[in-house]
Amino acid sequence: MGEIRTETREVEGAPVARVVIDRAAKLNALDTPLTRTLTETIQGLGAEAGLRAVVIEGAGDKAWVGGGDIGEMAALDTASARAFIGGLHDAMVAVRDLPVPVIAAVGGYTLGAGMELAAACDMRIASTAAHFGMPEVQVGLPSVIEASLLPGLMGRGRAARLMLTGEVIDAQRAYEWGFVEEVVAPDKLADAVDAVLGDLCRAGPLAVRSQKRLMRQWEAMTPDAAAEASIATFVGTFEADEASQRLGTFANRRKG
Repeated sequence: MGEIRTETREVEGAPVARVVIDRAAKLNALDTPLTRTLTETIQGLGAEAGLRAVVIEGAGDKAWVGGGDIGEMAALDTASARAFIGGLHDAMVAVRDLPVPVIAAVGGYTLGAGMELAAACDMRIASTAAHFGMPEVQVGLPSVIEASLLPGLMGRGRAARLMLTGEVIDAQRAYEWGFVEEVVAPDKLADAVDAVLGDLCRAGPLAVRSQKRLMRQWEAMTPDAAAEASIATFVGTFEADEASQRLGTFANRRKG
């Protein structure tokens, strides 16, 4: 049995949530019950109005998320396969639709559905102990659902190499390929995450939420349509006081 553990703490006086996928004995592999709990947890966090960010971690030091549960997948038929993969997709959509930024704090192996979950997050910070791969073809399956995000993150050729060969790469190569934004020593991972959280929590909370919402909308838009949607969001920003106050403070600081 696995569980999803959550806790909330303050960074720069603002609440951030830590979500731990805890099935360490099975490399934090996602079976249907654990996936359902993850979806419900993320959706619940989305309803917290004051929340500023979410960090997703994996329990133990061997894996972040080792993939989908192999034992469950081996018993799938055409009906249960749809429910299984649809449930995984629901969890990743919940992450992508969360109103606040989500950081994947990755230590250990991150494979298949784990790499797709990391791709669904807004940022990925990895320790040097992390490894990444899409090994589905080696067990007779294609990579699906949020694997579609990989070409945009690392380029089509590199994504194709991972998905067509099942190769596993280390954290440094994942950084060089653009999948992760930062690689640090394992004992520095928490500090690196906190540095990003500090920047997020010092930023305007309404602006950050607007930015994430726009980025999600841009995924399905042409550049011209994205620009038009952005204009409407920019104008709407001035309906609240946040932008005016922060701009005024910045302008006065420059005058001084």
